[in-house]
Amino acid sequence: MHDEFLCYVTAYGICGGQRVGVPLGSYRAPTLALALWWMRDRAAWMAERLDPQPEDPTFPPNSIAPVGSTVPDVPGVLRAWCGDSTQQELVADELAAGRLVRVATNDDTTEYELMAESVDARRMQRTAAVLGSSAA
Repeated sequence: MHDEFLCYVTAYGICGGQRVGVPLGSYRAPTLALALWWMRDRAAWMAERLDPQPEDPTFPPNSIAPVGSTVPDVPGVLRAWCGDSTQQELVADELAAGRLVRVATNDDTTEYELMAESVDARRMQRTAAVLGSSAA
């Protein structure tokens, strides 16, 4: 029944004292398999950008410095999630059941969120809300 999925990746931080979300991408996946692939691909994409290789010639010498040991390892968490088949199966089961899935991790300044939901489940919720309000 849940054949199409909306997928999002967002970074949240504080700006001017308020929490601000910055959309980093979205995808309307025509299948569950493609929704999972896109979420893994975006998690790997974020990890690579947060944890670039210092020897990469596009970075000037000494322009990248390691973070302190107390800072959470967001790229490591994202890479681990990508490689965890048990987590992937749980996400697949939740999406197939029509439930929204949210995978989030954060460091000391930013929260990184991957989210997916069934288009069909969203439509059913909207329809139920409209039917419920017109019956009242």
